[in-house]
Parts: sequence; structure tokens; C-alpha cells
Amino acid sequence: MKAARIVLVALALASGSGHAAAHDDPHGAGIGKPGEPSKVNRTIDVAMSDAMRFAPSEIRVRKGETIRFVVTNVGKIRHEMVLGTADDLRKHAELMKKYPDMHHEDPNHVSLDPGKSGEIVWQFTESGVVEFACLQPGHFDAGMKGRIVVR
Repeated sequence: MKAARIVLVALALASGSGHAAAHDDPHGAGIGKPGEPSKVNRTIDVAMSDAMRFAPSEIRVRKGETIRFVVTNVGKIRHEMVLGTADDLRKHAELMKKYPDMHHEDPNHVSLDPGKSGEIVWQFTESGVVEFACLQPGHFDAGMKGRIVVR
């Protein structure tokens, strides 16, 4: 686990871009920004299951809204919810195959053991589509993804 994180940090430092270079910094451009918990407009519950699915898998929000996602792992294996662009999530899923023990502490991400819950508070600043996925090795390829339509 620590070895993978050290390798990623070394790769990022070598490129001169810090943590973002390790996986294209999905917590920014085009998907919004971390939200202020005191300014949450509404809460949306999201369940992650061992069927490699999110419920719901499509969410609709308004541009400018700050959403609190209460994410629960209802399965028996580790799952995560990561917000990003389709391209960033795909690239990051490939990276996770090489470094399966990699853990994150990013505002656009929650990683949960079985039976646990966590939160992402996010403000959607642009219209369009924001993707989300589980990037645990094999989960993305099995179809564990969804989308947030921002209007």
C-alpha cells in the first residue's frame, strides 16, 4: 500500500505536477468543486453493491447546486465513488489495476469498507455531465459507473 503511494508520488514529482499528475486531477476542471457543507442544497443517498452497480446510477442536479452525497457500501467488498470526467475516470481505473492498494483522500472521492457510509459534498458549477465510478480494480470494467446530469 505505501509502496504504491510512494511510486505515485515519485511519478508525480518527476513530472513536476504533484498529486494531480498521478491521475489527471479529476477534482476540478469541468466537474465543479468541493462544496461548503454549510451551503448544501440537498442530500442524495447513493448505495454501492457487489452487483457492481450504484443506486441510483443517474442523478440530476441544477447548475450551482451543492449536493451532499451520502454514500453507503451495502456490499461485502470495498467500493468507492469517485466524481470525474469519463476520460479521467477511465485513466484512473487503469492506474488502479497497476496499484490496487492505492488509497485516496480527495474531496471528489469516498472509499468505503463493507457496511460503511461516507460523504462527498460537491458544488456543480458547469452544465453538462459529470461521471462517477468505482475505481477498485475490475469494478469500473464490470460497469460500476453512473452519471450526474447538470442543467
